[in-house]
Amino acid sequence: MASLASSLQSLKISSSPFTHGSTPLSSLSKPISFPNTRKPGLVPGIRAMKTMQGRVVCATNDKTVAVEVTRLAPHPKYKRRVRMKKKYQAHDPDNVFKVGDVVRLEKSRPISKTKSFVALPVLKRNDLGIPMESQQPSPPPGEE
Repeated sequence: MASLASSLQSLKISSSPFTHGSTPLSSLSKPISFPNTRKPGLVPGIRAMKTMQGRVVCATNDKTVAVEVTRLAPHPKYKRRVRMKKKYQAHDPDNVFKVGDVVRLEKSRPISKTKSFVALPVLKRNDLGIPMESQQPSPPPGEE
């Protein structure tokens, strides 16, 4: 018995905050935080913009349009690509869009409980100011 007591004395654990159960949070060290090495004025942060394109299906509400977005996604069981439709509420501040218009939805801050997109007009190719090949004048037959 005496040898057991002497062996326990030799194995005496130094006092640690973890030996007697829980420890107060103030005695724990804080995790190391790394300083922000990016300079705010030089490099803009990467901000992913979510944009979608859809057709206006309801424009009766004031400053709001319902836009139906159609996308192709694989069927969960059969793996065939099927059309998936989803309706989004989008902000239309000037009430310019009518039913059937094709609009671009751009993610923004939440405007209301269901609206977090802004409806923007879709730019057509000829609205970019670049003439298409079919619109350019063809050279005379002798020059090419």
